Amino acid sequence: MAKGKFISYLRVSTARQGRSGLGLEAQRQAVKDYLDGGRWRLLGERVEIESGKDGDRPQLAAALHQAKVTGATLIVAKLDRLSRDLAFLANLQKSGVRFLAADMPEANELTIHVMAALAQHERRMISDRTRQALAAAKRRGVKLGNPHGAASLRRAGKGNRDAVAAIKAQAAQRALDVRVIIDDIRRTGIKTLQGIADELNAREIETARGGQWYPTSVRNVLRRC
Repeated sequence: MAKGKFISYLRVSTARQGRSGLGLEAQRQAVKDYLDGGRWRLLGERVEIESGKDGDRPQLAAALHQAKVTGATLIVAKLDRLSRDLAFLANLQKSGVRFLAADMPEANELTIHVMAALAQHERRMISDRTRQALAAAKRRGVKLGNPHGAASLRRAGKGNRDAVAAIKAQAAQRALDVRVIIDDIRRTGIKTLQGIADELNAREIETARGGQWYPTSVRNVLRRC
């Protein structure tokens, strides 16, 4: 049963998720479900809209400071969401603030230390696997990247038809580039569209529009290829 004072920290990765509430409401509800039934006060809620690769967390810093000066406990919805978030783990370790995850309230300072070490190791492994997959593709003769984008054609005065063709070619080439990474992910045993999307996001591979991956966007790449 929850007791005492709490500061809630919620994070989503994209501005679109922040505007729509997608993800935020689920996190907010998880925190509320954990706290309800006890004697507690929620002193504040901090919402961060940042990509997973961005180490700057101003709202996290504010949440940690507020928790520290008020003697409150910082609460998040899910511990596994933070498993690769080195910025969160590093700041949490340095702050000395009490911490609680709604889905795993038994987690403690030792858990956080272990998670930080594993997160650092996993990021290195992911980076290495991605580089190796791209290198292997190049050795097989796969052409990676497209030096002739639509913007350069427009600057050269090639006209709208060439620009549209270039956009299509660029999208096709981008799909081939990503397919190399998807094949590497599948070799690790991850087969579902959701699992592949999660792993692409974990490897910090952006979609063609610079966003996050979802099962539908993975399916689109596979169909295009």
